[in-house]
Amino acid sequence: MLKRIFMGLFLISVAVESVSAATELSKIQNQIRQTEQQNKKLEQQVRKSDKDIEQTKKKLVKTAEQVSLLEEQRGIVNRKISDIDKQMKELDKSLNQNKSRIADAAASILFVASHPSFDSENMREYVLTSAILSGAADRFDEDIQSATQKLEELEKLREQRAIEKEKLDRTAEKYAKEKQELDSLLRTRAVQNDKLKAEQISLQKKIKDLSARAKSISELSAGVGSSEMLKSSRLSWRKLNLPVKGRVTVKFGEKTALGLRSDGWRIRTRGDALVTAPADGQVKFADSFKGFGKVIIISHKNGYNTVMTNLGTINVMLEQEVLAGEPVGRMDPNKDEMYLEVRRGNKAVNPETLFKN
Repeated sequence: MLKRIFMGLFLISVAVESVSAATELSKIQNQIRQTEQQNKKLEQQVRKSDKDIEQTKKKLVKTAEQVSLLEEQRGIVNRKISDIDKQMKELDKSLNQNKSRIADAAASILFVASHPSFDSENMREYVLTSAILSGAADRFDEDIQSATQKLEELEKLREQRAIEKEKLDRTAEKYAKEKQELDSLLRTRAVQNDKLKAEQISLQKKIKDLSARAKSISELSAGVGSSEMLKSSRLSWRKLNLPVKGRVTVKFGEKTALGLRSDGWRIRTRGDALVTAPADGQVKFADSFKGFGKVIIISHKNGYNTVMTNLGTINVMLEQEVLAGEPVGRMDPNKDEMYLEVRRGNKAVNPETLFKN
């Protein structure tokens, strides 16, 4: 009898433990499912975030191109207006001189006309006076014709200036809108760069140390490192756009104002001009460097680095991935020349082989 009771109690105990184990297992399984669901959500958020960043970067490239083109157009129109104003000023000066000559000629004619003399004793004087009067009349006629022509030119210039001013005014609203869109996208990109911000403190210290030690742009570029060099020396299948709109004033190998051989290009541009990445790459340096203002170095594929100097504003962070044409900053408003240097490994490369000019 006791044996049966013990057996019953044992079976009840086993059953209770079994139920308890099943409940615990069920809890663990639920936790695993919840964790898996959370991981899936996180993966989706990461994918969405990466997709959003990619979309922002593409929009930035497109908007930056529009802003850069509008800035160039507005610069051309402003220069035209300035040239027209200069011509108008010169014409005004010339017209004032004409007025003075016309007044002198008119005074001579009026004087002779008001003092006629036909005496035989004064015949010689009369002949001389007539000659002077005839010459004054000719000059008067020439000056009147010249003044009329200049007035017509002045009127044409005024009309031309009004047309150019209208062009400038028409682009003003569009430019303001595009620039506002660009600024908004840059702010969005800054928010999306949160992952990089955590790494910035140690990176900035490393960059500051490097900047302090480097004696030249070439040392600075070598210090930040570059991508792996392949057998082919190609960076792009087609020539790249310059990182800033402008005119090349000093080419690779030419002598600079200091008499030194240039390892890059000097590009004359506008102060505050938009600066974009010349090709896809990663920002390796974004800070001030002695004598070169603010400098950005971007590492591209196949061992290439591009160095851009004299920026006033930098809109990218260290280690940030950038697309070709993506805005990275603006030129210093007080400096209208960028020094662009391309390096592959430890050698300077002629930008002529890579960039449109």
